[in-house]
Amino acid sequence: MAGLVHLPQEFADAAAAFADGSKEPVEPRDAATVVLMRRGRGDASGGPELYLLRRQVSMEFAGGMCVFPGGGVDPRDDDTALAWAGPSPAEWAERLGVDEGMARALVCAAVRETFEESGVLLAGEHPDDVVADTTGADWEADRVALEKRELAMSDLLERRGLVLRTDLLGAWAGWLTPVFEPKRYRTWFFVAELPEGQRTRDVSSESDHVVWLPALEAVEQAESRQILMLPPTYITCLDVAQYADPDAVIAEAAGRRVEMFCPQVEEEGEHFTLTRPPHADALLEARSRTATWGSA
Repeated sequence: MAGLVHLPQEFADAAAAFADGSKEPVEPRDAATVVLMRRGRGDASGGPELYLLRRQVSMEFAGGMCVFPGGGVDPRDDDTALAWAGPSPAEWAERLGVDEGMARALVCAAVRETFEESGVLLAGEHPDDVVADTTGADWEADRVALEKRELAMSDLLERRGLVLRTDLLGAWAGWLTPVFEPKRYRTWFFVAELPEGQRTRDVSSESDHVVWLPALEAVEQAESRQILMLPPTYITCLDVAQYADPDAVIAEAAGRRVEMFCPQVEEEGEHFTLTRPPHADALLEARSRTATWGSA
């Protein structure tokens, strides 16, 4: 099937050791990532353009992989004094499948990490506007302070008189790193459109390259190994590629409720692979009928 990665025998052996209790999995860290989109400049069949970062090969987790902006939750992200616009924490809790405190922290982390890793800030002076430009030296100083954890997101918003535009986000999916990985994350995937007037910047200290690609082209480049992706990123790109533009993706997200999925090792003929969320199998089967490349 298209997009399946065959695993070495040692991965299956490792998974078996966790399954029978011989080993204890590492406790995952909660994280948020944002599929940042903009309208495609060509054929809409390629889907929206997506912002991807290539992680430094020296990174302990997912080194060399293309990913969306994102990262771990900061304990200060759960701040009840956070200036907030859009769906309430209670509504987000229902969408994300968590309690209100965690929902507040995840939404804040999603906005904070997007700003840290792309320079894009989903916030405005009022509930119906958004910051127009974040490229100045003063904004860069704030971004670096956030990245270094010298500044909390709530402090940045309060000092600049801004509110978090949570209505610009949509809930999309949830992925939990497999049990055999030495570093694990419980990651909530969000979607958002690049606000009008703002520009992405290659600013993240964790990446060595950034690019905008139509969703389907990102899928194709991953399949041909021009770029490397972990399964959640690949499947998310393929999923988003089914929609013509960011508006359609955001509309779809409005009806989604996140269920966290943890891939398991399973036999695939003479090989081993990882299981996928139920909706992903249909996407991969359809892709197999159209792709012109061979399985990995």
